[in-house]
Amino acid sequence: MNQETRKVLDLVEFEQQARSAVQTFWSSRTEARRQQTKFGKPDQGERAGVTAGKNMDGFIRLFVDLVHANGLIDADVHLHRAAVTLPGYFRPTKFWDVLVVHRDRLVAALEFKSHIGPSFGNNFNNRAEEAIGSAHDFWTAYREGAFGEQPRPFLGWVILVEDTEASRKPVRATSKHFPVFKEFKGASYADRYDILCRRLVQEQLYSAASVLMSPRSGMNDGRFTELTEMTKLRTLVSGFAGHIAAEVSRTNFS
Repeated sequence: MNQETRKVLDLVEFEQQARSAVQTFWSSRTEARRQQTKFGKPDQGERAGVTAGKNMDGFIRLFVDLVHANGLIDADVHLHRAAVTLPGYFRPTKFWDVLVVHRDRLVAALEFKSHIGPSFGNNFNNRAEEAIGSAHDFWTAYREGAFGEQPRPFLGWVILVEDTEASRKPVRATSKHFPVFKEFKGASYADRYDILCRRLVQEQLYSAASVLMSPRSGMNDGRFTELTEMTKLRTLVSGFAGHIAAEVSRTNFS
């Protein structure tokens, strides 16, 4: 990215917005559990905090602000379920959390996930399979012309993981017939998410992928930590803002 491009990027004080988004995440979960208990139909375990469906709204607002702040003011930013469907290749359709469409071009698709304890085992595999499968389906559909002839869209994936002893402690990884990759030996679930995000980008399945770690006390102060440079929120935010600025440039010269 050259100096001229860097000057036009507006990162909308994303770190402050991210802290606010973390507070919203934890408070939304707490309120969802409280409401379900109040009406006498609480979900099992942590599910009560998931089914409200609004937990990651703070992060969604951050990326909406990035679209507008970087000059794509006439873009259609879709957030509601009826408008965030894209055609797939291996399945008819796929719901995303945010779609950015500009002059009939798909500019970006974003997905926001979370993973809260105490169980991290099978749920990590489910999250990984979802992320890999959705991206493969997306790019195959793109290759086959599902979105028309257009520049490559930005595909982003963000996951907020509870920062707790269970997500940080080393975990055994065994395979009876062949050895697992050395990076996974003794890796915690936090490490596994970091490896997942890095490899999703390295294999060009996502334009950027970020993992944030936050304890439940983040409801009070918005605290979160990051793991490696490639999976930092700044890396994803910068790449997204640059992609938006590039779309503005294409429009101005078309």
